[in-house]
Amino acid sequence: MIKLPDASTTSPAERFALDVLVDLACLVPAAPALDVVRVELTEQAPRDLRGWMAAGWGIDVADGAVRVPRALLKTVIDVAGAGAEQRSSERDRYRRVLSTANPLVAEGLEREPVVQRAALALQAAARKAAGRRAFRTVEPWPDGHRWAAAFTHDLDVVSWWPAFTLLRMVELTRKGAFAQVARVVASALGHVGFDPVFQGVTGVLNSEAVAKIRSTWFILCGTPTLQTMRAGDLTYHPESTKARGILAQVRAAGHEIGLHGSFATLDDSHAFEDQRRRLVEIAGAPVHGIRQHYVRIRPGVTESAMAAAGFWYDSTFGFPDRNGFRLGVADVVPRWNNDANQPIAIQEVPFTWMDRALSKYQGIERPEAWSDDALGLAATARDVGGLWVGLWHPNLTSPLGFPDAPAAYARTIAGVLAESPYVAPLDTIVGWRRIRRTVRAAAMEPDGSVAATVMSGPYLPRLEDSAGALAEIAE
Repeated sequence: MIKLPDASTTSPAERFALDVLVDLACLVPAAPALDVVRVELTEQAPRDLRGWMAAGWGIDVADGAVRVPRALLKTVIDVAGAGAEQRSSERDRYRRVLSTANPLVAEGLEREPVVQRAALALQAAARKAAGRRAFRTVEPWPDGHRWAAAFTHDLDVVSWWPAFTLLRMVELTRKGAFAQVARVVASALGHVGFDPVFQGVTGVLNSEAVAKIRSTWFILCGTPTLQTMRAGDLTYHPESTKARGILAQVRAAGHEIGLHGSFATLDDSHAFEDQRRRLVEIAGAPVHGIRQHYVRIRPGVTESAMAAAGFWYDSTFGFPDRNGFRLGVADVVPRWNNDANQPIAIQEVPFTWMDRALSKYQGIERPEAWSDDALGLAATARDVGGLWVGLWHPNLTSPLGFPDAPAAYARTIAGVLAESPYVAPLDTIVGWRRIRRTVRAAAMEPDGSVAATVMSGPYLPRLEDSAGALAEIAE
């Protein structure tokens, strides 16, 4: 448990950063009257990320207090709040913020959830500062799990599969991967008269059914034109027989449907609401989440439009050209608007790993290496008790240009599940986290137990004491 500074002594940005750290640390905010560890803010000179790491994040321990540098909170805003990216004006050809504008990339730390490690240091400091005072944390994930994983998919291809095969063959030829080109040609010819896209979706669903997991599928929901097809944006009608068939199959298996925001949403905020409404009608299911196509987002601006359109969460903040922790966290975090100096009413569930980051941008054409990369990042997420989010495209099959890819995805699922994470669709994970954040320590009982409150809902988090014992919270 922990007492935060009075709001009158902190800026909105500092309060946001403190809330992020406390949440990631699983610390329970306590009522002012309780005798528990308090947070005190101190003045220290700014450091780069490696400097903060070497200095133990600048967090000091005193009897009943942990002292946190205000400058560290500024770093949390820059990284987890994407403040540094919001200040950047450089863009690539897809109008994305350059990865090099990210503070983690600038210091070669993109594969480290540095903000989450700072939060764990805060938890350890609070535990030490408590002494004989009562100390509680809230369980990180449901059902006794110590970390979590989510499997997600972007449905980019439904129709015109031979065209995508040809584009992929050109890509492989430019890389000199002629043996793979020959395998793709043979596979494509063998699938003439069949629908390899539907077979790819079925293959992913079968792998997940065997593993008994549910995933999240992001669906494009605009009207394609020749221009959008040439740009690699909208390539299929969501109302088409093929698209409806895929959606029905995904829904029948109990998976979540989210929106894959088209290029138009970057400039037209109303497109979010239009596309969301259209997808709800087609899918016959609620649509709570979104991920931008090609990871195109204007940090701090696009998320505000998403929130206005009624989305609960976004899952765009991963790197397009490398894998890692773009926001320095393996978890669910709120969004921040630098210009407005206030939080945005939407949650971010950043993806950690994407198949095409390796094959398209890093030139790695061995699917087994993609799986190794996924499992390495999953191990890091597990180490900090966080959330690993993987992005697998269901069109990665042999006739569409990706020999051996389906087997690599099955291997990735098995490797992640071997470490016993909590696995659920993203809307379920966000729902859990929203409720967990409402846990508050309200009073100390005569027997030393802690009376806590929590928002009513489908999930009921539990408190953990210093020995790891769990205690139920009364709603």
